[in-house]
Amino acid sequence: MTAPGSLLQLTVDDTVGHPALDTAISRVLLERVDRGELPATLRLSRPARIVAFSSRDARAPGYAAAVAAATAAGFAPVVRLAGGRAAVFTEATIAFSWSVPTAQPASGITERFELLSACLAEAFTELGVDAHVGEVAGEYCPGAYSVNVAGRRKVAGVGQRLLRRAAHTGGVVVVDRAELINEVLLPVYRAMGVPFDPAATGALREASDVTFEQVRRAIAAAFARRFEVVVWRLDDRTRELAAASAPDHLAVPRAAAS
Repeated sequence: MTAPGSLLQLTVDDTVGHPALDTAISRVLLERVDRGELPATLRLSRPARIVAFSSRDARAPGYAAAVAAATAAGFAPVVRLAGGRAAVFTEATIAFSWSVPTAQPASGITERFELLSACLAEAFTELGVDAHVGEVAGEYCPGAYSVNVAGRRKVAGVGQRLLRRAAHTGGVVVVDRAELINEVLLPVYRAMGVPFDPAATGALREASDVTFEQVRRAIAAAFARRFEVVVWRLDDRTRELAAASAPDHLAVPRAAAS
């Protein structure tokens, strides 16, 4: 992984356009880092309303019904870069994507999880939230590096995707409107037979009077305490590649695609 103190370019944007554009941009950044075209890059974005399905979800019984349930709820179904089960992104969430060049992506999995989750927990704590790293019983898309409030409600999830020479560690931070997560996940998870407890879903606004931008700045500051952060704007090449590939990230059940 990128060593603490090394260069990290930070890009911040609010995704406008195709519903899968946010996912496509993060995928392009990972691929460009893998090819050596970009240095380590952290992206903090405001996504559209999507349900991000994993490759595991795509193989599950009931996947077609789950995709239909997401669509019926007004959420675009997309295929996510990393993670175990479906997760929800809304305009009240922050999508984060940290892509780093590395000669041995598999060797740093644990270290990347630990650093990213520590940055999130530190940022939330700075904002007055009783934040902890760890899985909450019954949480959606469960993981050991989820971040929760007071050990009771999940407010952030983290996953990874590896290429040959780069690694992506990404996920979602729920700033507000936790009820939107449950409203769409209940029918989606029910369709795939995946249990979860809606009471384990939380948002940072429930624990502290914070704004979207305050949370985004706090996350950036947590990384800046560990890396030499330089601000960078998404370039035309990244935007063009992402716009062209965005439709490919829509979740389409095999039966519907054939």
